[in-house]
Amino acid sequence: MHAFLLALGGQSLLAHASEQDNAKGFIEDSQWNLLNRSLYDRRDYEHGSLSNGARNAYKPRAERSDLAEEWTYGLMGDFTSGYTQGTVGFGLDAHTYIGRQLDTGGGRAGKARLLGIDNDGHPKDEFSRGGAAMKLRVSSTELRYGEQRVKTPVFGSSDSRLLPETATGWLLSSRELPATTFYGGHFNESTDRNATSHDRGFAVNYSNGKQGDSFDLVGVRTTAFKGLTASLFGAEYENTWRQQYLGAVYTQVLSNTQDLSFDLNLYRTQDTGKALSGQIDNTSWSLLSTYRYSAHSVGIGYQKIDGDTPYDYVTRSAIYLSNAVALSDFNGPQEASWMGRYDLNMVTYGVPGLTFSALYVRGSGIDGTHMDPRGGYSWLGYGKDGKHWERNVQAKYIVQSGPAKKLAFTLRHAVHRGNKAQAELDADQLRLAIEYPLGGSS
Repeated sequence: MHAFLLALGGQSLLAHASEQDNAKGFIEDSQWNLLNRSLYDRRDYEHGSLSNGARNAYKPRAERSDLAEEWTYGLMGDFTSGYTQGTVGFGLDAHTYIGRQLDTGGGRAGKARLLGIDNDGHPKDEFSRGGAAMKLRVSSTELRYGEQRVKTPVFGSSDSRLLPETATGWLLSSRELPATTFYGGHFNESTDRNATSHDRGFAVNYSNGKQGDSFDLVGVRTTAFKGLTASLFGAEYENTWRQQYLGAVYTQVLSNTQDLSFDLNLYRTQDTGKALSGQIDNTSWSLLSTYRYSAHSVGIGYQKIDGDTPYDYVTRSAIYLSNAVALSDFNGPQEASWMGRYDLNMVTYGVPGLTFSALYVRGSGIDGTHMDPRGGYSWLGYGKDGKHWERNVQAKYIVQSGPAKKLAFTLRHAVHRGNKAQAELDADQLRLAIEYPLGGSS
């Protein structure tokens, strides 16, 4: 028992103060945040790869635009209450999201998926949605029920477009043991980033099969061992697939200015029940090794998809594979891919808040000729000997002080090219995001 306590940070479980013991009150611990975001996304589709997004999908292929261009503004307001005092604490979290079109149209709305779309497939001038989640806490165990943002490797709310994704259901998280969190959840829908309603089921990334009605997960994440963060999750998408996930990040400090890290992610997915997306038997994994010296980081990653279907996931953020980048996830059936990346933090050179990154990914060996022809993935058009590559460069600056403190600018240019046996579009992307957060507490 003594060794077990030492492994958990040398803390006595009996002496471990619970989170509810420190509750100050519903209002006293409340916080509000207001995030302003302006996002411009331009995608030029090359070599006849015409956009099939938004209103372009309603036109004959010969009349589709090969340009997707959207400029938008989003306002995201979040209120997080504290917990009432006592053995059982109660609270409430609420959010309101508003998106507005600044410029698009003329067939230019498309694959960026920034704007809400009306029933005719045209981009909306303005769209909004909101929601709330009730929460209660006993000791260091918390239960949330309602619409919320979730972050796990098997089910996670993306915030990579104009507005965040949310999910409706319940999520239990328990931190009774030091440095360890247990999770359990049940969800009946996820609301996509550009959605204007809450009744569209789940955001599934690749399958066009009939949707399951629920998604369940259990898991554990621990940082109890020095230098190691480890996660183990299991999930079930009703009548579609069961999935297990193993993740580990280990960092070895070499000196004050050097460290070496290894990031492993592994997913095992198999069809279950009615197999609404067809036969699935997929093992997908990635390993990224990164060496950091002062301001410089160099990483090399390898990713492998072992299965006749692509690695698929519910919600837009439930992919922790290292080679899933801006324009492609490099997750085709039987695909193997390599990545090289370089990151530079300019704080070492007297410019805090300024960072640069560049990466290159090349995938090959894609073979979609053995997938279930009646399943949910045949529409993607995978062939044999598919290959492609992507190159990204990015610069980001966050203002460090003054009235504009935390104002952030992110500029990214991405290029993707591939042959006809893989399922991604050839495109050049230019993306500019400007964010200004405001916040406060009671």
